[in-house]
Amino acid sequence: MSRQNAKNVDAKNKVSCDLFTLTYGSLVAQLIKDFDNTEEVNKQLDRMYGQGYNIGLRLVEDFLAKTNSGRCHDMKETADKIQSAFKMYLGVNPSVANWSAANDEFSLLIDSNPLAEYVELPDHLSQLKYSNVIPGVIRGALEMVQIEVQVWFVQDFLKGDATTELRIKFIRKLEDALPAGED
Repeated sequence: MSRQNAKNVDAKNKVSCDLFTLTYGSLVAQLIKDFDNTEEVNKQLDRMYGQGYNIGLRLVEDFLAKTNSGRCHDMKETADKIQSAFKMYLGVNPSVANWSAANDEFSLLIDSNPLAEYVELPDHLSQLKYSNVIPGVIRGALEMVQIEVQVWFVQDFLKGDATTELRIKFIRKLEDALPAGED
């Protein structure tokens, strides 16, 4: 790929990421206007977690097609592919750290959360789970490739932490199943 083409691809990805970030920010701002308290906004964002799941179901197909990736054989391979997906879709390269002794749980450390790039939480919204869509995307994408995980925030830069840390824990390998009525 020529340098010019590489720059065009990077610029296109940056525009897509910025558009998603601003659209998501507008959606969260509207939720804050529509609901009286942070707890209710978090409930709506928890529903967004489900929407993130649906986004993940679709993104994994695009990721697999673009990267020609095969199945992951362990969580270390899964972590590598999640890192690649963050770079591809959000333009950030998280670090993988804090592996459990059983190698079934790890952390993604994100120095710059693109969803929070233009965001500053006022004190009265300190309990807001602003980026809750990201765990849903990861969970949905991995379930699409038969890996059930739990994903949650451990630290969040928006809440004053030094970094954003997501924890990903392997639950089980899902069995390939045919849709009901098909043999």
